[in-house]
Amino acid sequence: MDIKKLQTLVFDALEDVKGQDIQIFDTTEITSLFDRVCVVSGTSNRQTKALAAAVRDKVKENGGNIVGMEGEGTGEWVLVDLGDMVVHIMQPAIRAYYRLEELWGGKEVKMGAAKRTTSKMTAGPLDEEKPKRSRSKAAPVEVTPDMMAIQTTVEDEKPKRKPRVSKVAAELAGEKPARKPRASATGDAAVKKPRAAKIPTGGRIKVAATKTATASSKEAAAKKATTRRKTAE
Repeated sequence: MDIKKLQTLVFDALEDVKGQDIQIFDTTEITSLFDRVCVVSGTSNRQTKALAAAVRDKVKENGGNIVGMEGEGTGEWVLVDLGDMVVHIMQPAIRAYYRLEELWGGKEVKMGAAKRTTSKMTAGPLDEEKPKRSRSKAAPVEVTPDMMAIQTTVEDEKPKRKPRVSKVAAELAGEKPARKPRASATGDAAVKKPRAAKIPTGGRIKVAATKTATASSKEAAAKKATTRRKTAE
């Protein structure tokens, strides 16, 4: 299998199972044992095992060869040997400890450019023969005398609107009813209503004294007079 197609299959399989921080390095200038090294992180033992199984199944479906798999028992570091490519699936703590990027990371492969190249290589001849769409402008429409005659006929058949009548013209024509005359000051409608009597507020009101109060005041005056006489004698 072509190495570019193989690395694309591995990258797609790891992305399907949500592999984190996927990196692929070109090792052709470092060793002759394999051409590519892939390093990816899994958050748990279950995910690392699932990532390894996804890579194995994806390569097998496309006719690739699986040389061997190691580390599936613990799940902390699973290695998938594909012959020309070795995949290291590691948990973040193990990956930070061993730092395989420093060992094999001389030349990193950018998978965006690699996937575009692979898609062009696998494209069939029918895709190349497809004609490109041309964005040509529409030709201008020529106006003929017959078209102008039809337009004139349509405009003549349209119902005409009634002209608006101004307020001044309507009043002069007598269409607006005259206003009612106001009642004069000397007419029946101008009869004034009688005013209500005012009620005094805040004034003093004199009240007649009762008989008992008058008798008691007379007795008090007689006693004062008797007292004055005795004093004078």
